[in-house]
Amino acid sequence: MEKLNYQLKMEEELKKIKGKKKLLLHSCCAPCSSHVLSLLTRFFDITILYYNPNIEPFIEYEKRKQEEMRFIKEFPHTNKIDIMDCDYDNAFYHEKIKGLENEPEKGKRCTICFTLRLEYTAKMAKEKKYDYFGTTLTVSPYKNATLLNAIGKELEEKYHISYLYSDFKKKDGYKHSIELSKKYNLYRQNYCGCIYSKKNTRKSG
Repeated sequence: MEKLNYQLKMEEELKKIKGKKKLLLHSCCAPCSSHVLSLLTRFFDITILYYNPNIEPFIEYEKRKQEEMRFIKEFPHTNKIDIMDCDYDNAFYHEKIKGLENEPEKGKRCTICFTLRLEYTAKMAKEKKYDYFGTTLTVSPYKNATLLNAIGKELEEKYHISYLYSDFKKKDGYKHSIELSKKYNLYRQNYCGCIYSKKNTRKSG
């Protein structure tokens, strides 16, 4: 898997942008989106795509979604920011990762989960005529940015829609997300989202 400086690749792409473009941005939670939105709002009209069928239990899914919606309302932005809510789709997630329930974190199950969410984003971006699609997931130091960008590249080619390459954790992006989370009193969860990551958190706790 080719390892590139995806932060630099994104910066080079942003320099090319003329006029206001539309970005469909997958987000898993408000804290992860905070730094990303602060960085990208001057370049795009952004729609947050809240498609996270991996998050359990449902009350946790709803809590994270409501925090995302609250943050979008409260956060000052240059261009338009809104949210596209999606069906929970949890049964479909479990169907896709069947047989991989005991995989370690960062294994095959996570790759399928990333692909599931990014592919939905790419399809929606193409259908709704966005200029770009992307994800906030690369802001996390616990996520493999090289893998996420490789998935994005495949989907860019499959759906003929531009993918915004990124490594949002770079240049203190993750640190900035923590600062914004404190400023806006955002709920910060202690596990990625799926029940398997929650079990692993308990084991290591």
